[in-house]
Amino acid sequence: MSVLITAADFEALAYEYFTRAHADGVMHAEVFFDPQAHTERGVAYGTVMEGFKTAQKRAETDFGISSELIVCILRHLPVQDGERMYREALPDLEAGAIRGLGLSSTELGNMPYLYKETFADAEKRGFGLTAHAGEEGGIEYMASALNDLHVTRVDHGIKLADDPAVMAEFSQKNILITMCPLSNVELRCVKSVSELPIKIYLQNGVKFSINSDDPAYFGGYIFDNFCAVQDAFSLTAVEWSTITWNAIEGSWCKEERKEVLRLKLREVMQAFAPVL
Repeated sequence: MSVLITAADFEALAYEYFTRAHADGVMHAEVFFDPQAHTERGVAYGTVMEGFKTAQKRAETDFGISSELIVCILRHLPVQDGERMYREALPDLEAGAIRGLGLSSTELGNMPYLYKETFADAEKRGFGLTAHAGEEGGIEYMASALNDLHVTRVDHGIKLADDPAVMAEFSQKNILITMCPLSNVELRCVKSVSELPIKIYLQNGVKFSINSDDPAYFGGYIFDNFCAVQDAFSLTAVEWSTITWNAIEGSWCKEERKEVLRLKLREVMQAFAPVL
C-alpha cells in the first residue's frame, strides 16, 4: 500500500478494479475499503474518498457499472480508533457517498460485540450494516454479528451449518451471506471450494451471494469465483438464478437499479428456458 498516496493513486486503483469487473460481466459492485489502513500511514481520509468517488463516476460513465462503498472498521486496531474513523466518515455516510458500515480484518479474538456502540449509532441513522464473521471465527462470531450488531448482511459466513438454530435464524431474518470461495481456500478456512456449505445453504433457505475478496491479493476475481463454485457443485441454472436474485435483493443499491438488475436476470433465464 506504500504506493497509494494521492487521490489519483486511489482513483487508479479503483478504476483498474472496475475495468476488470466489467470484463467479468459485473453490473453492480459494492466495494469495501478500510480508511484506517491509510490514515495510519499519514494519508488523509478525504484523499481516499476523493479518489474512489472519481473512479466510481468514471466506471459508471465508461462501463455502466453502478457501485456503492462500504467503509470498514479494522478490528485488529483499538476499538476507539474504529470509532474515530466512523465519526470521520459520518458526513459521507449521511450524504450517501458511503452506503454502509462494515467490520473487517482478523476475526479471532475480536468479537463483534466489542463494536456494539458504534453499530448502534449507525443503525439509528439508518445505514447498511455488515460484518466479517464465520470465516476464521466460529458460529459464535456470526451469532454476535446478528444479535449484537443487528447486521443485515454477514461477510464470509461459512459456519452456519455448525448450529441449525442459528442457521434457521439467519434464514428467517433474510440475512444475506456474502460468500468469498477462493479466499476461503487461500486463507485455509477450507481445503477446497467443495467443502463450502453452498448446497446446505440452498437447501435451508439461507440467502447468499458469490463474491471476490481482495482479488488482486488473494487471486480470483468474480468470474473465477463463480467458475470455482460451478466446478465444485455443478449448480443448475435455477440454482444460479436463486443465488443471483438473492444477491440483488440483498444489495444496497437503490430500488430503481435493483429493477434493472432483476430485468437482466429474467432475460438471462429466458435464454435458458428451452433447456430447463
